[in-house]
Amino acid sequence: MAEMAELTKLVEKAEKSLPERLHANMDLCLQILRKVLGEYDTELLSQFDELREDVIIASNVHQEDDPDAVEVAARGLEKAYELLDDASLQDATMLSRAFTVYFHLANLCEENYRVSVLQEREWQVDTHAATDPVNELTVAYKQLIDEVGVAGANELLEKLEFHPVFTAHPTEARRKAVEGKIRRIAKFLDQRDHTGGSARAEIDRRLHSEIDSLFRTSPIGLKKPTPVEEADTVIDVFDSALFNVIPNVYRRFDDWILGAKAGTVPPVCPAFFHPGSWVGTDRDGNPNVTAKVSRQVARKYYDHMVTKLEEATRKTATRLTVEAQTTPASDEMKALWSRQLEMSERLTSRASIISTSEPHRAAMLVMADRLAATVERDADLMYHSAEDFLNDLRIVQRSLAAAGAVRIAYGDIQALIWRVETFGFHMVEMEFRQHSVVHSRALEDIREHGLHGERGPLQPMTVEVLDTFRAIGWIQRRHGRKAAGRYLISFAKSAQNVRDVYELNRLAFANPADAPVLDVIPLFEQLEDLDNSVSVLEDILRIPEIQQRLKETGRRMEVMLGYSDSSKDAGPTSATLALHRAQENIAQWAKSHDIDVTLFHGRGGAVGRGGGPANRAVLAQPVGSVNCRFKLTEQGEVIFARYGNQVLATRHVESVAAATLLQSAPSVEKTNTEMTQKFAPMAQALDEASHARFLDLLTSEDFAPWFSIVTPLTEVGLLPIGSRPAKRGLGAKSLDDLRTIPWVFSWSQARINLAAWYGLGTACERFGDLATLREAYKTWPLFSTFIDNIEMSIAKTDERIARMYLSMGEREDLSEKVLSEMALTRKWVLAIKDAEWPLQHSHTLGMVVKLRSPYVDALSLAQVRALKTLRRRVDKEELSESQIGDYIYLILCTVSGVSAGLQNTG
Repeated sequence: MAEMAELTKLVEKAEKSLPERLHANMDLCLQILRKVLGEYDTELLSQFDELREDVIIASNVHQEDDPDAVEVAARGLEKAYELLDDASLQDATMLSRAFTVYFHLANLCEENYRVSVLQEREWQVDTHAATDPVNELTVAYKQLIDEVGVAGANELLEKLEFHPVFTAHPTEARRKAVEGKIRRIAKFLDQRDHTGGSARAEIDRRLHSEIDSLFRTSPIGLKKPTPVEEADTVIDVFDSALFNVIPNVYRRFDDWILGAKAGTVPPVCPAFFHPGSWVGTDRDGNPNVTAKVSRQVARKYYDHMVTKLEEATRKTATRLTVEAQTTPASDEMKALWSRQLEMSERLTSRASIISTSEPHRAAMLVMADRLAATVERDADLMYHSAEDFLNDLRIVQRSLAAAGAVRIAYGDIQALIWRVETFGFHMVEMEFRQHSVVHSRALEDIREHGLHGERGPLQPMTVEVLDTFRAIGWIQRRHGRKAAGRYLISFAKSAQNVRDVYELNRLAFANPADAPVLDVIPLFEQLEDLDNSVSVLEDILRIPEIQQRLKETGRRMEVMLGYSDSSKDAGPTSATLALHRAQENIAQWAKSHDIDVTLFHGRGGAVGRGGGPANRAVLAQPVGSVNCRFKLTEQGEVIFARYGNQVLATRHVESVAAATLLQSAPSVEKTNTEMTQKFAPMAQALDEASHARFLDLLTSEDFAPWFSIVTPLTEVGLLPIGSRPAKRGLGAKSLDDLRTIPWVFSWSQARINLAAWYGLGTACERFGDLATLREAYKTWPLFSTFIDNIEMSIAKTDERIARMYLSMGEREDLSEKVLSEMALTRKWVLAIKDAEWPLQHSHTLGMVVKLRSPYVDALSLAQVRALKTLRRRVDKEELSESQIGDYIYLILCTVSGVSAGLQNTG
């Protein structure tokens, strides 16, 4: 006991090495959780404390080199497993739920700490300095001025665009009911920092109540969400952050750049943020997304957006009490009011009372009523486009400015204008996606049976494909072209794939003039497709519809690159280098044809899917591949992490925008070009060796079934966290048809994270030149970002627990390949970074991950034990359907908890 007490003290000492505020909040939440557990069941609290102590000792002492300490750690892990083994199925489930709640609370504490650090840094900023170091966008702009002059910097600023595209990929293993409670707890934690006395006591009571409710709420939803319900996730992000954050981002830049003139002169910050969405439109392998669903989601976005604008306009109008005597209306403003009178006596009757004394307010109130009519689809009164509404806003703004009320004109009115310029009436730009094979099969079906089934009925999929184009046409006519103008082709392999889409778009309409205007975008995903991308693009350029779109858009063109399938296809090292090579080649090709190309990055949250800090990824891109525009997918838990808090959302948008702007700086371009050339031989050597090692694993006999056994792949597919199946509906029989998301997700659940690093260790071992690798890490942004991302992934692995999962497959040869490569990769990553353990040089992050690990261990032990028991007893037919359901529920609870603990899982 004395030895255990001493070890516990060491653990407490490690916890206290965290920043004081973070440690205090984590301790507060843990103690409240313990109290909740004790109130629920004292025996459950006892088990929680015992399991917690065992895994903490096992994890912390496991880090030591002392053989005795390693033995104690092994015993601690063994005790933890035994406790779970002895626990009833119900107790194991409730323990898993308790640890899952802890992770939700820990995540909030870390978020709260990050916000406080940002706020403290802002308080220390010198407002007379040339840049705001907290606002990276101002820093990037200042650097551009230094390098290319004011005119050059402003030209690049005008081109700036940031396009995050929100997707419905099922990696956010957290139900909406749980999200709501988490947000309320976050609010209380923030309020608690600024209160005392009885006010703080009341906040603590409410915290206790919410945490109690969170524990008693099942972490697993009752059913998978429909695609229409998934759209609520995007709307939640919009309401909780984007609607207010984005105008604030623009304003913060203006405040710093314009100084005392900010808000009194026309703004300098362009509306550069343009969100997109695949929710309700990404039908690649998702039969639940239909043409009907796409129309419903489009209407949902549109109605919500216009309603929000109506509320904001009415609120602004209510405050706009400037009198005609002090702020006379311009002739243009009077003409606007006259048009409103002519349009509707009913609409202007209430506002006419104040029209003489407060003309600007009267016009704005009518504008708000017209927005309400827009939602109701009143053809006589509605705004038929966001541009019409924007024109009216600008008339009001010009009139106020001309009358001397510049602070109102470029204050509240400008905030509204920025919102309309950013979101329009559509809120997000819906992008449609379908697999190339579906299009070719649809055309074969039409050629065989006739467009209208004259020679036999068309396949249901063919009918749905044609209906999809009709749905796009309906959305464009109803909500505007920006609402749905892009169509992406998964697994694009030739120009014919693009021709197929344009042909189907024509065939779907009796009158060709009714066909929607489409930008058809090839998505290059697999290694071979990335390498062949330029030759395919050369052929695509000859398609008449593409030539027409180039003329209409000022020779702008979009190409998408898939990080997920390329990584599953070739391994993380080869995929990273192939993607970089493809971007470089496409940029050079575009330049040779005078094409302004936008590269769309299909990235996930996990390292195995191109995850990691987006700003660093931008700065590592090849010359000419960004052009002041950055577009990427935002999915899973990454959406909540980046946009769930307004302060952090502001920081994220500013950071990515800054990197997007700065990527065009001559110094950045020079570094990326020179370092890519300098380390090309090293990159080629790593590519070849890692690719061979990765393929050696994937082509091993019976690898696919072994993978499904040693990970919770099957169970992940049962999670009610997305409408999308784990496999594409084109005959999934192997890893080729398995979606990359469950591939990455399952390896992370098994604490192996193989998709992020496999092959790198062998590649470095064969290359052998540590000095060159270290130099590349220090000087080549691409390699530096890659190694740092892998270090993060390695930090979240655990060899001891990995062995437990791998043992289920009863393939010592494959297990040894995985474990030896894991050890080799860890060795080389630490050597390259000159570190003794992962994240050693990222003190707070490293400590947080280290302190999280034992709690994740507890959930992993519960998961692997449940998997072993379930599979063994199912094989022996020892379980009833009800008992099987109970085991699966336990496993799903652990999947949710491990996701919350590891965070970047999908």
